[in-house]
Amino acid sequence: MRKRLIITVSLLTAFCAMTARADEGMWLPSLIGNRIADMQEKGFRLNAEDIYSINQASLKDAVVLFGRGCTGELVSPEGLLLTNHHCGYGQIQQHSSVEHDYLKDGFWAMSREEELPNKGLTVSFLERMEDVTGIILKGYSPEMSESERAGLVKQNSDALIKEVTQEGKGLRARVEALYYGNQYFLFLYREYPDVRLVGAPPSSIGKFGGDTDNWMWPRHTGDFSIFRIYADSDNNPAPYSPDNVPYQPKKYFRISTKGVQEGNFTFIYGFPGRTQEYIHSEGVRYIEETGDPHKIALRTKRLDIMSRHQAESQKVRIQYSSKHAGVANAWKKWQGEVKGIRKMKTVQTKKEYEKGFSKWAVGTEYEGLTDRIAQIYGQLEPYTFATDYYGETIRAVEAAAFASSIAKLYKEADDSLSFDSRKACDLSESFFKDYHLPIDKEIFAAMIQEFDRNMPEAFKPKYHSEMMQKYGNAKAWAEDLFAATMFTDRAAVEALSVAKDQESIGTDRDKVMNDPAVVFFNEYYNWYSKDIRPEAARLNQELQLAYRDYMRGQMEYAEAINGPKALETFYPDANLTLRVAYGHIKGYSPADGVYYTPSSTIKGIMEKDNPEIFDYNIPQRLRDIYATKDYGRWADASGEVPVCFIATNHTTGGNSGSPVINADGDLIGLNFDRVWEGTMSDIVFDPEICRNISLDVRYVLFTIEKIGGASYLFDEMTFTE
Repeated sequence: MRKRLIITVSLLTAFCAMTARADEGMWLPSLIGNRIADMQEKGFRLNAEDIYSINQASLKDAVVLFGRGCTGELVSPEGLLLTNHHCGYGQIQQHSSVEHDYLKDGFWAMSREEELPNKGLTVSFLERMEDVTGIILKGYSPEMSESERAGLVKQNSDALIKEVTQEGKGLRARVEALYYGNQYFLFLYREYPDVRLVGAPPSSIGKFGGDTDNWMWPRHTGDFSIFRIYADSDNNPAPYSPDNVPYQPKKYFRISTKGVQEGNFTFIYGFPGRTQEYIHSEGVRYIEETGDPHKIALRTKRLDIMSRHQAESQKVRIQYSSKHAGVANAWKKWQGEVKGIRKMKTVQTKKEYEKGFSKWAVGTEYEGLTDRIAQIYGQLEPYTFATDYYGETIRAVEAAAFASSIAKLYKEADDSLSFDSRKACDLSESFFKDYHLPIDKEIFAAMIQEFDRNMPEAFKPKYHSEMMQKYGNAKAWAEDLFAATMFTDRAAVEALSVAKDQESIGTDRDKVMNDPAVVFFNEYYNWYSKDIRPEAARLNQELQLAYRDYMRGQMEYAEAINGPKALETFYPDANLTLRVAYGHIKGYSPADGVYYTPSSTIKGIMEKDNPEIFDYNIPQRLRDIYATKDYGRWADASGEVPVCFIATNHTTGGNSGSPVINADGDLIGLNFDRVWEGTMSDIVFDPEICRNISLDVRYVLFTIEKIGGASYLFDEMTFTE
């Protein structure tokens, strides 16, 4: 029989801090019926079937996974799609050159013929999701080892995926573990590979404020881009073809032009990437004290090097715009995350919770569990640190990563007796288009120096120590390696791509495998794959198994304290699967005496406008419009054009581009960020400070019409007043 305890006020407070609070949660759409009463009580006017249904068109059918890490939404019956500018940034950059700088000037297709195809870009619609725990664990017995269980899960998952993907064209499926493997869900997608760029504002609008404003409020960024999905004549997925036609969706969003006010109900439909809401205090302690601070310091050095070179050359600015943004995004997020974790005293709160859990667990299968998890973290920490450093230093050297990809083709040629010269040519073209050797060489020297300074001696690979002893410092090593490698010389690399006989391929292979960039990459990779990854994997598997028990225990603990209703506060951690998050528009107070209202307008853009600073140098056209107040129908009650708003929705990476929807299910904005003070929401959610930042859809429409001159797109949209 389970032991009964008197719950003290302090223990109950600690427990409440560990469960879902107002507006917290990333809920599975197929189970939204469990939350719909709460949503309706807060103002929502639709029902659960309107959100998710497999029997009729529902809002889920207007939402897509854009690429492999963002969200998009359909806004017309002709496949027109909105997502964030930063989600489409890579495609915009690929189409840009010094002659056609679509990053700087924007791009607007004035006809279907002008829409630009994008190699490798896909969008995926969720067909259905379902609980398949019984199928995935069929044949499992408690006597099995963890590796045997994992093998069974994979075998059953593969069989299920093979079965369901035969149901139609373009289907792909994933089986995802929820609650650390206590539950399994099938997610079946239909993927469309012909997605074309329709429009994008200039970066001075779409990326207004750059890295300075990133994660901050108030925000004035017009973070959107427009694409169109194409299909074959039967509306099925098909590779790019001039004969393809615009996709006809089951559902698309109506667009509300009524505007938003503080207190309005909002919900977000999208693909949040990763959260860790239920992790142990030791996991949070590593993030706060070690992991994030070291990664921030490393990325600061990389960003400083990139920025200096970008400021000196328009060509380099274009080449490294997407790379810089990718490095800077997590860099700044981690800073806010550490600050938020410390402000909320998250480690201390979790320790108090674990103390209560441990008392409750005496005499149960969970006795001693939190101590065991802490012990595993202690063993795992040096391997996690080495993994972080390997990813942030060694893998940051562009020439080495490129060299390894070419070397891999030669390894495959050994196995198949056929060298893929076409793929080598494609890799070379893609790499050199956006490569600047001086940046890479400086980053090499900086990262190797930090690796040498901070990696414990017992964990350093022998190769690293020998090279540092040989050269004396990382800068001298960089000079020698970059002078000797062929992988910074486009002509030398492309000479490898010329079709040759087997003997010549063998000669080239030897040359490639002995190249210093390949040797560099392979030596560190071998160190990581032999000395670090296996032990990290073993300990992480042990940790995963402990978390499976801990997750189940947390639910039983909640039920013991508050009864069965307490289980409704648990939602699965995000894993890039479709979720619903709901809340309301609300400002916040980041510090004593400071309160941020929940909306921004074009007036704030003009206050920041500075022609001397690239990220704040807006188009002259926007200045002219502001001077004459030529806003058309897009001004709000104050006489200004709304730009962004904040709300209490629980979001994370992957929610970029997600539709923000009002109480009637109409589109009011595009989610694109969180406030800096609330980025710890991946670990702990504070309803007083955690806010998602969204682009007001009226600013999207204003920009399309007044900046892009592409108001013809409105003809295929449906508006509600």
